[in-house]
Amino acid sequence: MNTPRNILPVFVLATLVLVAALLTTTVIKAAEGPADAKGPVVLPLDVLNLPVEQAILTAPPRVPPPINRKYPARVVVNLEVREVVGRLADGVEYTFWTYGGSVPGSFIRIREGDVVEFHLNNHPSSKLPHNIDLHAVTGPGGGATSTFTAPGHSSQFTFQALNPGLYVYHCATAPVPMHVGNGMYGLILVEPKGGMPKVDKEYYVMQGEFYTTGKYGEEGLQSFDMAKAIDERPPYIVFNGSVGSLVGDKAITANVGEHVRLYFGVGGPNVTSSFHVIGEIFDKVWPEGGTKWIQENVQTTLVPSGGATLVEFKVDVPGTFILVDHSLTRAFNKGALGMLKVAGAENRVIYSGKEIDAIYLGAQAEAGSESAKREAELQELFTIELKTNPRIAGLTKEIRAEKGKQVYMGLCVSCHQVDGKGLPAVFPPLAASDYMLADRDRAIRTILQGLSGPITVNGVAFNSVMPPLEAVLTDTQIADVLTYVFNAWGNQGDAFTTDQVKAIRTQIH
Repeated sequence: MNTPRNILPVFVLATLVLVAALLTTTVIKAAEGPADAKGPVVLPLDVLNLPVEQAILTAPPRVPPPINRKYPARVVVNLEVREVVGRLADGVEYTFWTYGGSVPGSFIRIREGDVVEFHLNNHPSSKLPHNIDLHAVTGPGGGATSTFTAPGHSSQFTFQALNPGLYVYHCATAPVPMHVGNGMYGLILVEPKGGMPKVDKEYYVMQGEFYTTGKYGEEGLQSFDMAKAIDERPPYIVFNGSVGSLVGDKAITANVGEHVRLYFGVGGPNVTSSFHVIGEIFDKVWPEGGTKWIQENVQTTLVPSGGATLVEFKVDVPGTFILVDHSLTRAFNKGALGMLKVAGAENRVIYSGKEIDAIYLGAQAEAGSESAKREAELQELFTIELKTNPRIAGLTKEIRAEKGKQVYMGLCVSCHQVDGKGLPAVFPPLAASDYMLADRDRAIRTILQGLSGPITVNGVAFNSVMPPLEAVLTDTQIADVLTYVFNAWGNQGDAFTTDQVKAIRTQIH
């Protein structure tokens, strides 16, 4: 694990929470402290006679089973708050504040008319108090005023589910954007009395953003950056709490002919989603998570921060279908991308072509995923060899090259191609490039500052434009991608270092 950086000491963070709580208006009174405990609610006899059920809670992307009963019940929900260190992206860790240990939090499924006994338990290892505001609750703060819970404590309140629909829940302890921005959100489904239409597969997906002190992809343990949150400049916008949470082996699945329903929400704290599945049309959409109006044949649906939607579609052909926020830099540069893998027989009349081209998926394509696996293997070998073998320098170069391959697949491959040969008369080759291999410092400057105008590569003239990537890539990422390029497709060269890139960056400023 990398050495943690830029982490606020616990006492400083606690002080910020206290100051923010004192400044918070009475609209979110839950943030000021625990409400007076009134003791157990006195339930009327007809409620006391209802059958008692323990709610089944599931981590994303799983959904609890449909409710088959035709009558209300007294449902007991036990939800635990945990502050856990987990993966935000490859090489990037983050201290998530969670409901149930996952981001988003556990999916809760109840029925219209149910009387819910809700227990919020804050694990003793937590550093801060938390609460919960369930948008499905009719009452002050959506339950937040009744659930301000210190570490090692438990709060309880009761509510009746009056309105069917799909609702967001989140923490409302000050500073509210920090609690939500650290992953404290989830979905609660209140099924209508008549139940939900039957489908073959149901999945749970939520979008949220993370405001890290470091740039996207900067390795190590990252912490929350309040200034970026206030300016709404998230380095990460992701599905289900991390980059790649729904790709490769973690993709959701279905079979040809099945009907799929996605329960999709946006935790925020700030960014609205333009939710779309590439290659599918939503047969039905329940806008904003409501149950009265159903829209049909929808391409992209808008989901606000703190809102939700249900989308349903039949899968007619096999292949990999890509879930995205159609504000596309969020999908391909910040992480809001997932996959639905569909198996079954082809129907060449409906769709005659091949599966989505790997280039289109950037670093999350098969080549990028394999590179990430190879990097992990090399890291493990490096740890072993570190103690006993002088091959360390060679392994360092291999690891850096594999990291660089992932950067290349994300940013460079569409112009310079997987084989490094570029596009004839348009983009120059990098494989066996006399222009590139002749000057390592110039290669660094080219990535930082971009390049335009005529150049000659291997005797062939090119006149195209490469955009500057100074604001996009870290010094380490530039060193990695150049190490890869200088050692791929028959090229041979020493590894680039972060210090070399940093020196060139300093020179040009």
